[in-house]
Amino acid sequence: MSQRTVTPQLRREIGVVGATMMGLGSIIGTGVFVSIGIAAGVAGPGVIIALALGAFVATCNGLNSAQLAANHAVSGGTYEYGYKYLNPWFGFIAGWMFLLAKTASAATAALGFASYLLTITNFTESGFFVPTALVTVVILTGIVLSGLRRSNLVNMVIVTVTLLSLCFFVVVCFPTALSNGAKNLTPLLTANPASILQATALMFVAYTGYGRIATMGEEAKEPRKTIPTAMVITLLLTMLLYITVAAVGIGAVGADVLGKVTQEAQAAPLEVVVRNVAGSGAGVVLAIGAMTAMLGVLLNLILGLSRVVLAMGRRRDMPKFLGRLNKSETTPVWAVLFVGIAIALLVLIGDVKTTWSFSAFNVLTYYAVTNLAALQLPNHERLYPKWLGWAGLASCVFLAFWVEQQIWLVGLALIVVGLIWRAVVRLLTTD
Repeated sequence: MSQRTVTPQLRREIGVVGATMMGLGSIIGTGVFVSIGIAAGVAGPGVIIALALGAFVATCNGLNSAQLAANHAVSGGTYEYGYKYLNPWFGFIAGWMFLLAKTASAATAALGFASYLLTITNFTESGFFVPTALVTVVILTGIVLSGLRRSNLVNMVIVTVTLLSLCFFVVVCFPTALSNGAKNLTPLLTANPASILQATALMFVAYTGYGRIATMGEEAKEPRKTIPTAMVITLLLTMLLYITVAAVGIGAVGADVLGKVTQEAQAAPLEVVVRNVAGSGAGVVLAIGAMTAMLGVLLNLILGLSRVVLAMGRRRDMPKFLGRLNKSETTPVWAVLFVGIAIALLVLIGDVKTTWSFSAFNVLTYYAVTNLAALQLPNHERLYPKWLGWAGLASCVFLAFWVEQQIWLVGLALIVVGLIWRAVVRLLTTD
């Protein structure tokens, strides 16, 4: 047990602004550029209500993550909270499901970036697709290996470009939305409640990148102040951005156009909207924003995944060498390399088929553990009312009913595989 007290810790180098930008870089990706279209196909204009409900659920879960991270500011996020406040099984399951889901998401982001880049440069031959994605993974892995400061600087540039492209979308489409909004947004309050709940489950997943702030809690300055502040700001900005983009997009062309484009996999729905309104040149601007959004997601996933692998290596749930830091104690080099290689292997498949339903199962499992851990916080560590823990847990369980049965079966099977993995690794690394 004494070994845990002398484990080298990562340097605390990130403040409120850096943590907020990291949260935004993790969230503003497929959530705004793709999943709004998916949810619009399910709930029509009611997706705006789903976005608000999803934001409430995300806020409950985010604040519980924030108070856990503020009191237990180490790498690993809910993996560590499960260990500390519940038991090793809960902690491991949270970490394992996070690794499975987010490694696939990172590969998907790399492939998405490659697809946009090749399309915008007219190099659409399939032979360039996978190599471009691989080069992207290698470059961003190298940036993460260079340290958190450089990674954070690159992330700020990426997020700024993405936000500017979304502001461009709102400004360009707003006049059309203003003239067509009465017709396209009128069914807002008459949408099917079941459809709105299904869309809420989908959009909750689109908000959950804020967890990266907690996952990297070991590197936050004044974590009891920095982490909660950054999470609240991130969630508020994201909610306002998502609702504004959805309202303007649907108001301009109607929910049917957004939903149809996503179902037919023709292009990013926001790109189609702005092209309909302002021509192909405007579509290029949105494509650039989508590219930087994918880069932001990939960069922040490499950062977050490597910190979870670091924590799992420290606790012997992964090979022990993955829990080592470099000499300056700024980067978990082996963990970053491990994550980069894992993402690259998935990229080599060239067709990483992840669904929002499977992502929802993993995310809901992860945050159910988060909320259970938050309920165990003693009063002197609690930053927010206890009812937030119950609200977060109830929302995760309720939304889980909207996940298909086959996804549950696959998820449970993967948990069993993970527990077998844990037993084998701990047996092989026993001193």
